[in-house]
Amino acid sequence: MFAFLLRRIAATLPVLVIVALIVFLMLRLAPGDPAAAILGDNASSSAIKGVRTELGLEQTIPVQFFHWSARLLRGDLGESYFLKQSVASLIGQRIQPTLSLAALTLVLTVLIAVPLGVLAAWRHGGWLDRALMGFSVLGFSIPAFVIGYVLIWAVSLKAGWLPVQGYARLDQGLLPWLRHLILPAVTLSIIYVALIARVTRAAVAEAMTEDYIRTARAKGVSEARVLVRHALANAAVPIVTVIGIGIALLIGGVVVTETVFAIPGLGQLTVDAVLSRDYPLIQAITLFFSFLYVLVNLLVDLSYLALDPRIRY
Repeated sequence: MFAFLLRRIAATLPVLVIVALIVFLMLRLAPGDPAAAILGDNASSSAIKGVRTELGLEQTIPVQFFHWSARLLRGDLGESYFLKQSVASLIGQRIQPTLSLAALTLVLTVLIAVPLGVLAAWRHGGWLDRALMGFSVLGFSIPAFVIGYVLIWAVSLKAGWLPVQGYARLDQGLLPWLRHLILPAVTLSIIYVALIARVTRAAVAEAMTEDYIRTARAKGVSEARVLVRHALANAAVPIVTVIGIGIALLIGGVVVTETVFAIPGLGQLTVDAVLSRDYPLIQAITLFFSFLYVLVNLLVDLSYLALDPRIRY
């Protein structure tokens, strides 16, 4: 087990290096100049050249990558071109809203999707099963920003139940925190409820055809225990796998949702950094999200040991 952990951790390092290299090259080769963006449209070519030299952008791409990698190995993520602050401090300031939104979305999704998928598998072919399939198609078809604007119009502007936009930190109280996050979390969770509920339905429906289910029923085990203790427990591995995939997809959804609801998190910071060509900030946020994705995959792999004793690493 310990050897497996070491191998997986060691395997993440090349992944992060490749991600860093690809992002670095894409930023440098893409159209646009950070120096021109900093100085504005009326800047002279000599002024732009001076800023490029100051930022180190006049050096060759391999030299720039070497210097950035050397700073990264020392734990220095660099300084934002535009905000003139440490990239690490900027990420630290924005990380709570993003993690709060992701965590609340994940909790809502699992609490709704798994029971819904189990019930649909139990009533396979019934109206609930058909309704779930229809909801899955609808959930995948509508973009997150459309769902967000519809919820803002209906729940916030028309009904006046929840704030339209913004974020309240946890130290301001649990209720304000929930009031500002519930609409963005529902917006994001609709898509992932459709995905996870559909996979749960398929996995549990397959488990319901196994011999041990018939044996449990023949012994007089209650239907609820059959569903939860036998069917759901044996279908847990694919469900946990798709939850892990959903977390990875959640990273992209957070960027759009934070922009729609004006949440000052990493998603909105990413959009601002891309628009302003803030290379150090974009690179650091991308690496952070990549590390988070790798960590989630590792935790999903480890969870298999608890879910299925037959699995050994």
